[in-house]
Formats: sequence, C-alpha cells, structure tokens
Amino acid sequence: MIRVVGGLFAACILTLSGTAAQAADTTLRISLQLPLKSHLGQNLELFKNEVESTSQGAIAVEIYDSAQLYKDKEVPAAVGSGAIEMGVASLTRYVGDIPAVDIFYMPFLLNSEEKVRAAVAPDSPIRGPLDEAIKETGSTVLWWQAYGGAIMLSKDEPIRTPADLEGKKVRVFGKTLGDFVTAAGGAPTLISGSEQYLAYQRGTVDVGMTGVSGVKSRKLWEVMDVISQTNHADIEFIVVVNTKFWESLPNEHRELIQAAARKAEMDVRDRMAAIEAEATAEAKANGMSVHTPTPEEVEAWKAVAQPVYDNYLESAGDLGAQIMEAARSL
Repeated sequence: MIRVVGGLFAACILTLSGTAAQAADTTLRISLQLPLKSHLGQNLELFKNEVESTSQGAIAVEIYDSAQLYKDKEVPAAVGSGAIEMGVASLTRYVGDIPAVDIFYMPFLLNSEEKVRAAVAPDSPIRGPLDEAIKETGSTVLWWQAYGGAIMLSKDEPIRTPADLEGKKVRVFGKTLGDFVTAAGGAPTLISGSEQYLAYQRGTVDVGMTGVSGVKSRKLWEVMDVISQTNHADIEFIVVVNTKFWESLPNEHRELIQAAARKAEMDVRDRMAAIEAEATAEAKANGMSVHTPTPEEVEAWKAVAQPVYDNYLESAGDLGAQIMEAARSL
C-alpha cells in the first residue's frame, strides 16, 4: 500500500521506488533536504550500504535527497506522523516543541571540537535528555550528523563585527540564531537550506548563514563572495525514525539498523574537520575570500550575545536550564 505524501509528485516517486523495493522485508525511506553529494548525503549512502549488506537484502533503504519529498522544516511532522519512515532534519527544527535543543546554537558556547564531542556523546547530560524529549514528538533519534561550525556569507566585504550586520537582512535557520542576529543589529530571515541559493541570488537577504560544507554542496560561491569564519554555533542534524514503525520492526532488524547508525555517526564526526577544510579550499578555488576573525572581533560578537542566553533560559524551561548548566561545565 502506497502512502500519499508531499503531493502528487511525491506519491509518484514513492510508487516507483516501492516497486523496486518489493523484494525486501522492510523498506526505509529517508527524506534529506541536501544534495546526495553533500557529506550528509554520503553519510546516508554509507548507512544504506551497511544496512543492505548486513541484512543481506532483507532491509532496503531509499534516499530522497534535495528536498524531493519534504523541506527541512517539514521533516519532524512527516516522520512523527508516520508519513515517511525516516528523515534528516536540522536539530533546530525541533525548537518549537523542545526549545532546549537550541543549546547548540548559543553563541560561542560549544566553541571547540572537544566540547562538541562531549555534548553529542549518546549518553551525555546534554544529548541524552534531548533524545528523550524528541521521542515525545513521535520520532526516535537514530544518530546525529555533524555539520560543522556556523559561518556567515556576504558579497564584496567580510562580516567582521556586529556593526557589519546593522540594518542588514540575514538568512538564519533557527530561532536562537535569529536572536543572535537581532542582538547584533541585523534583521533575521528564516530560510530553508534548499532555498538559500535563490535567496542570495535574488537579494532576498544581504548576509548568509550556513556551514562551510553547505557552500560546497550548493555551490554558493556562484551567488556569494566572502566567507567569514565566525564559528559562532555548532550545527547538528539528526536522523530520526518514526517511533511506531521502529517498534514494529523485528529485534534483529533494529539491531542491524542501530549498528549501521553508530558506524555512520562516528564516520561523519571523525571526518568533519577534513570535510570543512576541503570545502573551504574549494570555495577559495572558486573565487571566494575567507576572513578569520581576530580575537578582538570575536570578543565584539560575544559582547552582544547576552540577550540570546537570557531568551534561551526564559523559553527553554527546566530542561534548558539543566542542559545549559551541563554545557557550561564542559
């Protein structure tokens, strides 16, 4: 039986792919907003190959990249409702239900690889409670995908200090990042990752915000000139599965999938620094210049960030306060 999801186009895609997967006992369809050539797409390919190999074809994995079925903001509801088995979403897409998830977007809080690794460890006092809270939305977290540090994009001149954002429209992908832009004097505009290329091309916003790997996978050098390596937040994506579907699977299938998920998570985490370095080099090769903030410039950014912390603690409740304390202790 084919579910109708994401309109007629999505239904046609699922019908065709469903025919190809009929030989498998279980089919996992995964929605991804990024291109398959992105490092998150390649990470899903690793997962797919591992699952299909270890299950000897009993489990089939179908990846629908480039927002064919759902935009990033639609994934939590689509997976939580069971419209699709699995999906990849930016962690901040859960902020409406769980404001505490934006701990990773607090300016300069998790500002080293060591701190990030400690925070995203499966049983850490930061990730553990967040994974549990996400279960309340109807989805179970299978693994976290590293996306690197947040950067800013501009034309002609770098974004050096908050003064360079004053009065400018800035693409953001989460509430807390929007609060940060507002605190710096800019005007945040929430734009999905799959739509940012056109937003820069059309001048919908003046300044971009993403991870440097996104510059490479989306060829953003065609519409922006300068990367400012502010690294003001840690960008995390999560791969979720519908909980009812997950619990209906045979134990042996769940074990195979969990093992593949662990392998995929460690692979992308261990390669993140190299992925960012390669993406930066390719951006330079395609004409972009890269600005690394001075210590004084970083301090200027930190100086405007206090309202962001205040807003987080006010909106994130007891869970947010608990996680903030754990993050500050790293």
